[in-house]
This record gives sequence, C-alpha cells and structure tokens, in this order.
Amino acid sequence: MELVEKYFPNLSEDQKNKFFKLQELYHDWNLKINVVSRKDIDELYLRHVLHSLGIAKVQNFLPGASILDVGTGGGFPGIPLAILYPETNFHLVDSIGKKIKVVNEVVEGLGLKNVHTTNARVEEVPGHYDFIVSRAVAVMPTFMHWIKGKIAKESRHELKNGILYLKGGDLSEELADYRTAVIYDLQDFFEEEFYETKKVVYLPLKYKK
Repeated sequence: MELVEKYFPNLSEDQKNKFFKLQELYHDWNLKINVVSRKDIDELYLRHVLHSLGIAKVQNFLPGASILDVGTGGGFPGIPLAILYPETNFHLVDSIGKKIKVVNEVVEGLGLKNVHTTNARVEEVPGHYDFIVSRAVAVMPTFMHWIKGKIAKESRHELKNGILYLKGGDLSEELADYRTAVIYDLQDFFEEEFYETKKVVYLPLKYKK
C-alpha cells in the first residue's frame, strides 16, 4: 500500500481505503479460486496494483471516458485504474468464468460503481471505447485482430484514442510493423527493480504499418 501512496500521493481517503482493502479481498478469494500466484499475492501491490497504475503515468482518464480491459484475469489493470478514476467507466472482459467471478466479488467488496464485467471473448463484446487496456494477453497482431472496430473515433484525451498495453522485455520484433507505436519505460516512473523491463505500449487508433 505504501508503494501506491509513494507514487500517487494525492489519493482521497476513500481511494486509500479501497486500495488497502485489495490485499484482504484478493487473499481471501485466491484461497477459493486461484487467479494470482502465491508469490504474487505476497507482492500484490508491487507486481499487480502499481504495475496496473503504470498506465495512469502515461495517460490520465477523463470523467465519463470509457475503458475496455481485455483479458482482465483477476481484475488487472482494470480494478486499480477504476479506483484511481472513480468517474471513468471501466468494462472488464475475460473468457474464463472463474476469473470474472473473482473480479465481481472484488468489485462488490470495494463498492465500485464504475466497473462493468462480461464473461466472454472480447470479439463478442459490442461497443466503442476511448482506450483499450490490457496486460500482455497476446502478441500485438493477435490483440489487434481481437479488438478491431472497438476504438471510438472521436478523441478527447491528450493521447488520441487507442491501446495502452502493459508488456515486458524486448518488443522490437513484435512491434516492427507498427510504426506509430510509442513505448514508455515504467522504470522512468517507478524506481523498483521489478520495473526495469516493464513497459506501456501506446498504439493510436490510426496506426501505420
């Protein structure tokens, strides 16, 4: 929890309470339905919560904006971002039912009113979104195929509408065909060793191959 406050010092008391409750909620639910490894549960804030919030260091989401979290798993990056942006709408999607069950229980436990969930493949989910976020669920060409046609055309944010993708390692080959992709190194924002190879990849709607 100290990690979150270290890099996001202007949290409200309500936000602090919600971030604090994450540890207990995930620990309890993970004993019933394993969605986070035991090692990661012990380092939840470093490996999951703050990692998810790395997207917020690249782009602040506006009130009323619509964000789609593809392959949310246990609720990352969607749930930490939903706590940080209570007036932004988040739609968390995963094809695995047990993961969405945990997400729903955590959302209910936190009292989050700005999160909607769907147990389905993202290709089956209708609608348009300002940004699509995810944590390394597929290589970029596959991911682009999944979310085709789901990014809204009218942009209101500093960055044009598009994808904000949490990835790690050497991405030069994977992104070679995406000339407008911008890579943000999370080590520029977070000093912990865990983030040395972690990145946010931004790909605008109208990308060039």
